[in-house]
Amino acid sequence: MAEILIAGAGGFIGGALAAQLQQEGHTLRCVDRKPLDDWYQVLPGAENVVADLQELDACRAAVEGVETVYDLAADMGGMGFIEANKALCMLSVLTGTHMLLAAKDEGVGRFFFSSSACVYAADKQTDPAVTALREEDAYPAMAEDGYGWEKLFTERMCRHFYEDFGLETRVARYHNVYGPLGTFEGGREKAPAALARKIALAALTGEKVIEIWGDGEQTRSFMYIDDCVRGSRMIAEGPYYSPVNLGSSELVSINQMVSILEEIAGVTVERRHDLTAPQGVRGRNSDNTLIVERYGWEPSVSLRDGLEQTYRWIYDQLAKRQPVGV
Repeated sequence: MAEILIAGAGGFIGGALAAQLQQEGHTLRCVDRKPLDDWYQVLPGAENVVADLQELDACRAAVEGVETVYDLAADMGGMGFIEANKALCMLSVLTGTHMLLAAKDEGVGRFFFSSSACVYAADKQTDPAVTALREEDAYPAMAEDGYGWEKLFTERMCRHFYEDFGLETRVARYHNVYGPLGTFEGGREKAPAALARKIALAALTGEKVIEIWGDGEQTRSFMYIDDCVRGSRMIAEGPYYSPVNLGSSELVSINQMVSILEEIAGVTVERRHDLTAPQGVRGRNSDNTLIVERYGWEPSVSLRDGLEQTYRWIYDQLAKRQPVGV
């Protein structure tokens, strides 16, 4: 019988979390609706299940007998995907609703929900020199359309399932997770992977012109996958049920990130800015005051180090397809 359920285990973060938990000796049930061949990691020895967790019956089967649930299942991607698929993103609310109902009925001990910085009110993110977002800045609510509202609604359900039914829910608000093994092409990739791909192709092909969405002055913070896994475990196992930021407070503009990747790759590129492309909010950063107070936690991997690891992995994937100089 599995001890821990990871919903969305076929995804980037879910796969990394599952690998860490299995390495520590935990028995896992890993569930995702994607075919196994499309999972980021498939772990031998885990109970790997293909099922659609938008369906209540699938959720009941998934939680049977487990003590801890990590709910990371969601239809999402980078800014291009989120802005073009608001309804699909909203439909993930079915997964959150049915997972919570099933967990309550089964008597699950802990329920972790992966929320997002997209829950924060848009009017607090209009300047690239943004004031870092505190947890209370999610209200009055004006979340990012589609994906952000789904996350905020499910956060509220987690709160009320804790208050009304005694289900020990825990919520982390992820801020832009990236790293090796993540999506780097196809439309769902986020900025670090997309830019690393473009710089790697420039290095491989010699065609040193890249497209940047927007003017490049929009700012974000980015968290390396290892820190995300470590922080998620800490929050899931901790005593606090209210949402907490899980991210880096190292703010960077898109143009600055390109410069870091140029330095890593040893190339200089010409930048062409597409001002019509999706850009999201102008600035977003994580205020880590609360997570430091609660857990004494800060990310351990700097943006420069994380980008280097990510770039090297993406370069290697592309180099297998594209011989240098062709």
